[in-house]
Amino acid sequence: MANVKVFGSPTSAEVARVLTCLFEKEIEFQLIRVDNYKGQRRLPEYLKLQPFGQALTFEDGKQTLVDSREICRHLADKYADQGNRDLLGSGTLERASIEQWLQTEAQNFDPPSSALVFNLAFAPLLRPSTRTGRWSNGVKKKLGKVLDIYERRLDESEFLAGNKFTLADLSHLPNAHRLVADDKCRSLFTSRKKVYRWWGAISSRPSWKRVVQMQQEPPHIV
Repeated sequence: MANVKVFGSPTSAEVARVLTCLFEKEIEFQLIRVDNYKGQRRLPEYLKLQPFGQALTFEDGKQTLVDSREICRHLADKYADQGNRDLLGSGTLERASIEQWLQTEAQNFDPPSSALVFNLAFAPLLRPSTRTGRWSNGVKKKLGKVLDIYERRLDESEFLAGNKFTLADLSHLPNAHRLVADDKCRSLFTSRKKVYRWWGAISSRPSWKRVVQMQQEPPHIV
């Protein structure tokens, strides 16, 4: 039985990020599907690890982690010689650049993109309003400014931290996937030539395609 276990749903951005990293590193793992949004019973094993039922819990032997980016760093470090060896770089300068863009993703890209993804999920349940429209447009402008920085960066290199696919790129996949799939948000990427080229490169990776396939599978009833 695999020592690495992931508790959560592949449709969660946090879980999807970790699953992509596991596939990139070619690490054997066990996924215990726990759907936080359907009101179904929690697995006792999961509740022991995460009594508040957060979206993601990761277990590697006796070590338990809950932050997806920290988990990806852990996997890239512990399994450095396995699978994709470029995810955290091979030298001090490479790693520093990757960490810089990882922080940019977490601090600048994730907040507005997560807000938009959340809005896309729940907007159909809410009444349309001028106030909601203004809020959405404001968030799109904020994300657009971040993507303008990416556009300039990607004019210099194939990927964010250089010419290799790394965790800096991988971390963007879950939210970007939701936004590109939406008619009202897609232009945030398609209107920026370098960003859209970058998106095509990272979203076509076999690791991410496997995660998207898992997202489309019906959830198991627990």
